[in-house]
Amino acid sequence: CRWLSMKFSTRQDTDISAEALFHGLSDFPKMERMLMRRGAQVRRLDGDGAAAVGSAWQIGFDWRGKARELSLTLAEYQPPERMAFSGSSDQFSLSILMTVVALAPSKSRLIFEVDVQPRGMKARLLLQTAKLGKAQLDRKFAQRIAQFVDNLAMRGAA
Repeated sequence: CRWLSMKFSTRQDTDISAEALFHGLSDFPKMERMLMRRGAQVRRLDGDGAAAVGSAWQIGFDWRGKARELSLTLAEYQPPERMAFSGSSDQFSLSILMTVVALAPSKSRLIFEVDVQPRGMKARLLLQTAKLGKAQLDRKFAQRIAQFVDNLAMRGAA
């Protein structure tokens, strides 16, 4: 059921071109290293070639004191505008959609959307509880994406 899902969405404007922003987002080796610096274990399942629909990763991380596993697959890849991932863990299915919009030659906007769906009763209860603090979760989500985009802009996204 769609009403059981939790959606997060934010828009982030930056002073880099749309092409540079998309290039930074789709630099998967750099993203893998960034996740590993944050403590995640990242394994590319389809080699280390160029980005293509079907590229897949297995990501392990600790969350709230428990080891978690996430399988993530690139479901849509349309440079320089759109990238979508689908993923699943033991309790949740998720979809991630990133859309890059050119605002000017050296300005762009990232629209970042995540949809989380439960895969069982325990996960439904977790989402229902999380919805009680949705406003705070939305703020944290927007702050993290803003930091991420600022980091890309500082590095020149290349």
